[in-house]
Amino acid sequence: MTRKKVKLAYITNDSARKATFKKRKNGLMKKVSELSTLCGIEACAIICSPYDAHPEVWPSPLGVQRVLSQFQKLPEMEQCKKMVNQESFLRQRITKANEHLKKQRKDNREKEVTHAMFQCLTGKSLQNLNLMDLNDLGWMVDRNLKEINKRSDSLKKVTNSQMAAGPRAEHPSQRAEMQTFEVNSDNMQRQQWFMDLLTPQEPLGFGGPDEMMLPFVDNSQNPPWSNTFFP
Repeated sequence: MTRKKVKLAYITNDSARKATFKKRKNGLMKKVSELSTLCGIEACAIICSPYDAHPEVWPSPLGVQRVLSQFQKLPEMEQCKKMVNQESFLRQRITKANEHLKKQRKDNREKEVTHAMFQCLTGKSLQNLNLMDLNDLGWMVDRNLKEINKRSDSLKKVTNSQMAAGPRAEHPSQRAEMQTFEVNSDNMQRQQWFMDLLTPQEPLGFGGPDEMMLPFVDNSQNPPWSNTFFP
């Protein structure tokens, strides 16, 4: 059974806050002790609270003084190198979360456009797609065509080198590659069809049930997907 995620916010209830403090303080002391034992390092902990008359230290006042003395001997730049407060820590977490969100949005958008591209191959209409959708779809089609051309050139070089070396038995993997090449060549012939679809002569609008629309796309002024995802 997974543990429920605790909301990191100030506990307003006095008794609950005191109980949480005692529980987490003991856990923190235990973790510092384990870190020092397992890694053979010098470590200390100092905890001040309104529940105790004097600060609680680990491992001992003498041990704390020894660690602090070593820390104070370091140059000032080294002392501050990895030091963070709550504000800077939260800023780092927010920046990291924003980067992850941006990457996830780009991945989702690419999957949606890929899905739309395959729908085009089945004959779905593009009348429900807006200009941004068509721009992203054109980028996706162009990228796939470049990959097909690259693979085509590679297979041609292999075929030419085999012909120059003389006839020999065809390997099953080579036969499969040639079949794939034929399928890809079929797709390349659809390029003009794609270009015609991406430049419709009539205004875009809503149509019948056979017309296609990208899922999860917000066509408002501030859509979650931006065409800056794709060049």
